[in-house]
Amino acid sequence: MKRDVRSRSELLRIGGRSVAWVPPLLMLVGITLIDFNTAGEFQMITWVVLVPGIAAAICGVWGTAAFAVLALLTFLLADTSYPDRYQSGLPDFLLVGIGGALAVLACAVRVRGERRMLHMRDVADTTRRTVLRPLPDDWAGLDHAAVYLASDVEARVGGDFYDIQPGPHGTRVLVGDVQGKGLGAVETAAALLGTFREAGYHEADLTTVADRLEVRMLRHRGHIKALGRGEEEHRFATAVLLGFPDDAPDAVDVVVFGHEPPLIAGPGGVRHLPSGEGLPLGLGELAADGPPPVRRVPLAPDETLLLTTDGVTEARDAEGRFYPLAAEVTDAVAADPRIAEPRRLVAFVRDGTLRHCGGRLADDTTVFAVRRPARRQAGDDPAGKGRLQS
Repeated sequence: MKRDVRSRSELLRIGGRSVAWVPPLLMLVGITLIDFNTAGEFQMITWVVLVPGIAAAICGVWGTAAFAVLALLTFLLADTSYPDRYQSGLPDFLLVGIGGALAVLACAVRVRGERRMLHMRDVADTTRRTVLRPLPDDWAGLDHAAVYLASDVEARVGGDFYDIQPGPHGTRVLVGDVQGKGLGAVETAAALLGTFREAGYHEADLTTVADRLEVRMLRHRGHIKALGRGEEEHRFATAVLLGFPDDAPDAVDVVVFGHEPPLIAGPGGVRHLPSGEGLPLGLGELAADGPPPVRRVPLAPDETLLLTTDGVTEARDAEGRFYPLAAEVTDAVAADPRIAEPRRLVAFVRDGTLRHCGGRLADDTTVFAVRRPARRQAGDDPAGKGRLQS
């Protein structure tokens, strides 16, 4: 099992070797030397009871047990070395022995807790990879980059979602944000992504894909209501659905479900897409004009679509001011047109957001950038590529 989270003992390494045993050993030696160099009734040797306690915090169970035994033997040696001196005797011997035993027990509890935490991290990472599956470079013939930052660091996954789905009718992209937090939001995001991956591949019309997403949201809410989870039955999701048609290489189709509209950044500057009047997924029945329209927008090969969730746009600084995303990106692209490249653009927005809010994210944060490659080699078949890898 691959583990990217290490226990404290594993972090105490020099040159690949653990040095967790050094602090308790230095304390043991120090206490012993001080005790042998003091006279009279003042003796520090009883302080060796602290040694297994220190080991319990940074060493393994067997290491802590070794220090508990070593502390007990050191106490006996020091306490009986000079018969004419005052000796601590049996009470302190029992104190050191009991202290060592309790330290070993505490270490066992700590190690068990760390293993459980590592297991939960693995579960969270697996859930995240399932919901937000890793996207290979140049997936579906698109140049893309993404970063996801969960507001709950321990959970590592939340209600933001994104994916790219190639298919015989072009490549589709979905970026969105489920209202609310917790596992319920993750469940909703997984349901919407599952529908998108199927409909985005099979359906020829992007409007049909949008309708399928709305229906899936309503069905999911009905299921939640039937389960009696009333606090989640009114959940909705904002989203942006993109279509990159093969027959229109200089355009992109856009459907906005109550989400912040994308920015288009390129060497010529930054422009805003119209927000439209679409309501979030799950609230479509309230729309007087029906489902949101599909808008075809010109998109040059060197222009990048930037999509973010409200973790970016609603990030606040110490004075309560929102992060000025459009202004920051506009200034950055004007100063260096290369910022419009997806990877650079995502890194710039991520760093700017964290700097603006001081690293304290109030909501899950997703930054996603995508564009068509400047040049596509003849014979490339992104749809076929998707069929092999999806």
